Amino acid sequence: MKESSGGDPGFLSDLYYADIYDSEGNFSSWDSDAKGERDGIFAKWQSGFQKDYIDLYPDVYVGRLACRNNLEVCIMVDKIINYEQQSFQESWFEDIIVVAGDTHNDSGTDYIEGEVMCDYILQHYMDEKHPIKLYASNRDINPEHVCSPENIIRELSNGCSYLFFTGHASPASWNTHWPGKLEWEDTPGGISVFDFPKINNDYRLPICVVEGCHSSQFNITFFATLFGKPYMWISGVGVPECWSWWLTRKIGGGSIATIGHTGLSYEVVGENGDLDGDGENLPDCLEMYCGYQNRQFFNTYHEGHRVAGQLWGGTIRKYLNTFPVMINQIDAKTMEQWVLLGDPSLHIGGYR
Repeated sequence: MKESSGGDPGFLSDLYYADIYDSEGNFSSWDSDAKGERDGIFAKWQSGFQKDYIDLYPDVYVGRLACRNNLEVCIMVDKIINYEQQSFQESWFEDIIVVAGDTHNDSGTDYIEGEVMCDYILQHYMDEKHPIKLYASNRDINPEHVCSPENIIRELSNGCSYLFFTGHASPASWNTHWPGKLEWEDTPGGISVFDFPKINNDYRLPICVVEGCHSSQFNITFFATLFGKPYMWISGVGVPECWSWWLTRKIGGGSIATIGHTGLSYEVVGENGDLDGDGENLPDCLEMYCGYQNRQFFNTYHEGHRVAGQLWGGTIRKYLNTFPVMINQIDAKTMEQWVLLGDPSLHIGGYR
């Protein structure tokens, strides 16, 4: 996809394959401006008549197994079969792990945005689950439950139904900040792809949702990142695959599917009124962009949907019904770059 501003020169989108028709039943090409002209650049966004008008509503549910060799195919087939056959009513499925800290500087309100988001989701949508909170704010009161690599590995190795990260990311790592400490010299540590071999949750596999830039940029290659090719977003650290896919295809554990962004992700901070117009005035990190998107993912689960593709597609529909995305480029990009790395037909929690 082509973007004219915001840091990404373009970005990967699987929503293109799901949005087949527009609201009038016409083919949705993603390459048609206001004059109906096509130039071979998809989802282009420029001023005037240079913007492609697209529908964005998914007509089918699309996921991606981003396998690069036969071994990864075998790993994923084995994980999916075992998950659907063995996870039903298992005790570990009652747990949800949320990992968060202070994402942004919001002088005046001083929200710990990631933790605010997690607490809201746990209270309103996932209250039937047993929460395991790995929060940066536990630094002094409960250091065994801060979002450090050791703590994340320990808790994930026990298994859980859902795993939610909200903070900052790259194709190689996820991290966040201590409350009010927004420098990168001192952080909780988060978790990187180099920590993944230590995770040992076997077939106790969660659906992972990760908020953070480029975590799901699945076109990463080792040599491109090692030699600092533009827009790999990992500062020359050589990684062969992105964070989200590496977690999903990990042998001996990881996740069964991971949902995240292929490009730069966006949040609103502070308090500027009821941004989503639902009559409930919440911290802004919950009411627009990725924060609203994450809320609606868990809301879709709360409504009873139990197929991975339904959660992905249902979230997008809820967002589009609230925000007129062809007016705001960031709204459109937030939807377009959100990918499901996993089987869209996966039955969450397995079959009876």
